[in-house]
Parts: sequence; C-alpha cells; structure tokens
Amino acid sequence: MPKSRIRKKADFTPPPAAKQATSIKLTNRSWVAPVMLALFAIGLAWIVVFYVTDGSLPIKSLSNWNIVVGFGFIAGGFGVSTQWK
Repeated sequence: MPKSRIRKKADFTPPPAAKQATSIKLTNRSWVAPVMLALFAIGLAWIVVFYVTDGSLPIKSLSNWNIVVGFGFIAGGFGVSTQWK
C-alpha cells in the first residue's frame, strides 16, 4: 500500500493592521507624593498637638472632635495616594 503524502499547513500570517496603535499619554503626577506626605504630617501633627496641649489646641471648641479632624487629614492622604503611579 503506498504511503499518503502529509499536507503541510500554511503558516499563520496576521491580517494587515487596519488601525495604528495610539499612544497613551500619562499625566504628570509629581504633585501626588508631596501632597500625600503633607496630609499625613498635618494629620499626625494635629493629633499630637491636641494630646500634648490637653485639648486646648488646635481648636478648643471642637474638643475630642479634633481627633476626627486629624484622622480626616490622614484619610485624605490615603485618598491622594491612590493617584500615585
């Protein structure tokens, strides 16, 4: 019995590109790190000043809400940190 010939499949060639690849321009995010660190430092300083002065500073009328304000600055720092690339 004669051997059958093995057919060779043609190599895959991708179709010509219809669209040109567009380059993505990233925005300049150099402001993120300084703002993030500043918010962390302000929040920490706010809480430390509140405890060191026994609640008379930074804003006496807020009393214990000064802690919430300090943590708000720190939370803002974490919020800004999501923009860091």
